[in-house]
Amino acid sequence: MIRVAIVGVGTISRLHIEAYQTFPDRCKIVAFADIIPERAFGAIERLKLPQARAFASHTDMLSAMSDEIDLVSVCTPPYCHAEIAIDSLKAGCNALVEKPMAASLAECDAMLAAEKESGKILGIVAQNRFRTPVRSLKAVLDSGSPGRILHAQVDSFWWRGHNYYDLWWRGRWDKEGGGCTLNHAVHHIDMLIWMMGLPHTVTAVLSNATHDNAEVEDVSVAVLEYPQGSIAQVTSSVIHYGGDSEQQLVFQCEKARVSVPWRVSSSIVKPNGFPDPNEELERELNRQYEAIPSLEHEGHAGEIDDLLSAIETSGRPLIDGNSGRRTLELITAIYKAGSFHVPISLPLKQDDPFYTVEGILANAPRFFEKTVSLESLEGDITTGSDYAARL
Repeated sequence: MIRVAIVGVGTISRLHIEAYQTFPDRCKIVAFADIIPERAFGAIERLKLPQARAFASHTDMLSAMSDEIDLVSVCTPPYCHAEIAIDSLKAGCNALVEKPMAASLAECDAMLAAEKESGKILGIVAQNRFRTPVRSLKAVLDSGSPGRILHAQVDSFWWRGHNYYDLWWRGRWDKEGGGCTLNHAVHHIDMLIWMMGLPHTVTAVLSNATHDNAEVEDVSVAVLEYPQGSIAQVTSSVIHYGGDSEQQLVFQCEKARVSVPWRVSSSIVKPNGFPDPNEELERELNRQYEAIPSLEHEGHAGEIDDLLSAIETSGRPLIDGNSGRRTLELITAIYKAGSFHVPISLPLKQDDPFYTVEGILANAPRFFEKTVSLESLEGDITTGSDYAARL
């Protein structure tokens, strides 16, 4: 039985808790920690877990019961992900860290070093890889049937109201670590890298078009250059109405267009260079896609199932610290390109001004001053598209 602790009992923790409760024969929640202790005590009462313990900090929790914890779920704002994960690993616990992995590449590298030294597992949340449509698209691309990817269009469209950034940690470079590129498009950028790899050059524009209560961007557009002339464009936004339902990744390949939500299109060339439908290839790609079995568990439950299996078998999770670092490296390059208005080459090195939090704070643009700082914002949240095909 894997014993789980939850650090940070805000809205995102509910998805972790529900996922762990999906596997009652494999894990149990034994502790909660939150800087607002009432949240930790409230979770114990709400979930009817009288044997669990509540703490006002992760350090108090680890000091009191690290020998009774096998896995720590880190559900806090980004600025303290690294500290909590490193402390947990050093205390002999595995760690699962919500996106984004950390606030800088330097923090990522410190987390990876702590994982290696401890011999434990560091997992990073990227739950959309555990959605059947996304997994199926990945399998079709990997089959080679559509051909080499020539162009990718990534639409990380979301909409968040002005008061979204009134929460105390949001909208600040030193607490949130960035805006929509880091905290929303991280999902889509992770999927893009999973399917297409890292680019060699990044160009980007950052802007804050409507949230004048936030230092950070609310929209960015990046162009990524790959070998052999392939290009990807990534739009990260919290200003798109209806955004969650319009999120997509579209891959234009040598032989066909495929995407999530699923859609396939292919052409054969006429003597004058214009297209005719390639119905045979379209049928074959649809057959491949539909033949891929559905995942038993999706989203956070799918990722936590995978992580529990890795712990149980001394294996590796699908999304580990190296995966999380690659995603943050591309996001960091977008921030650097948009801040300096120049193309940025990858990989970023340790002497790069954007490698550390201090360097990011010294160089990132501050669009507006954050003037409101609320302790909490109540209400349900949305976590993006399910990527099912729209008929």
